Amino acid sequence: MVTKSQLAKLGLFDARVPRYTSYPTAPHFSKAIGGAVFADWLERIPERSNVSFYIHVPFCRRLCWFCACRTQGTQSDAPVAAYVETLKSELALLSTHLPAGVKISRLHWGGGTPTLLKAGMIRDLAGAVADVAPFADEYDFSVEIDPNEIDTARLEALAEAGMTRASIGVQDFDPMIQETIGRLQSYDVTRDVADMIRGCGIHSLNTDILYGLPHQTKARMTESVQKLVSLNPDRVALYGYAHVPWMARRQAMIPSDALPTPEERLALFDTARRLFLWDGYDEIGIDHFARPEDSMARVQKAGQLRRNFQGYTDDPCDVLIGLGASSISRFPQGYVQNAAATSVHTAYIRRGEFSSERGHVFAGDDLLRGRMIEALMCDFRIDTDEMMSRFDVPRRAVDQILDDADQAFAGLLSRTKDGLFVPHEARPLTRMIARQLDAYALSKAGHSSAV
Repeated sequence: MVTKSQLAKLGLFDARVPRYTSYPTAPHFSKAIGGAVFADWLERIPERSNVSFYIHVPFCRRLCWFCACRTQGTQSDAPVAAYVETLKSELALLSTHLPAGVKISRLHWGGGTPTLLKAGMIRDLAGAVADVAPFADEYDFSVEIDPNEIDTARLEALAEAGMTRASIGVQDFDPMIQETIGRLQSYDVTRDVADMIRGCGIHSLNTDILYGLPHQTKARMTESVQKLVSLNPDRVALYGYAHVPWMARRQAMIPSDALPTPEERLALFDTARRLFLWDGYDEIGIDHFARPEDSMARVQKAGQLRRNFQGYTDDPCDVLIGLGASSISRFPQGYVQNAAATSVHTAYIRRGEFSSERGHVFAGDDLLRGRMIEALMCDFRIDTDEMMSRFDVPRRAVDQILDDADQAFAGLLSRTKDGLFVPHEARPLTRMIARQLDAYALSKAGHSSAV
């Protein structure tokens, strides 16, 4: 059994490592990748294949202090309406490069607050997406919904557009914690919106909750999780709060002396984890939970769980196309990221150009190591035969990488001729193990706590 002292000795409570939603991680992207590369990779998508779209809406009515996402506040609808027009132009430009017969298997509207869009804007944007490509036969259309910024008209517009899954950020239900992180959202409001969502015929609900917030205790975490479970979400993401005020200046509003220690963070996570398991959820990867009948639980059992910029996913597509400011696309050839600033992104689109400004072309053993990290994060297992056959590499190349990772963790892992396996008690170390598989230098930009 792995003890807390062993975890401490291995550096779990001091380490800061990437979340590994891509490999290499975004800080290693180069400015050498531009719009011409993006257009070329779009045109190389096989005809009649399925792809995924991600649309980023960076606006919020208020800026929550805990959030480190690329967002901007607005009290007026004018910037939002203008941004929708930019997205429509970007979609029209995209359509000139997409091969024939492409369909959308996954569509996600994220932010920011996509539900800042009025009902008419929602219909307008959804229509522009449909003009580019139709949905595949079995598709998933999810939208991030702020319970403080939604009404029946907007929900009905989303339902008409084909939304299948709603995602609600809860963070924590404790009023004092909400006030400390700048996010006031009562349980009653959240419950009523969940009921509205299901009343519109959208029966799949995803929720996010955070551990590691200021003033959180095991008792407060227990109460928040019990309230969350009463909403009967199909999926739950239990994210660790990343306190990175050097990257997200608004986090300076959060008192650092009220944050739990790394050891307390681990106890908070375990408290929530036990409650979700007790209530019948399946554990998905390092920080997600799903009802056994949910598609994410099913793909995990089938060994088909994947990881992308939204975290864990059941998305089977090889291509993810990011639209909007700061969005990242993934192709078999590499990654492309749009201009981060909304004004710069808009200027590119108005000139009839993609706003691609950064990216990465896969080279060397990127794909091998990337798949190893994904398998580790999804299944806690790396299969040697899979790596050899998928990437046509000799056993000694795979063995060397796995042996180095195994040796770094003092025999806590299970290393056999078949591969590498992380026992349950060692799973808090997963992101640190992934770091051992990473051939790139740790970014100077800084990362979140490993626990």
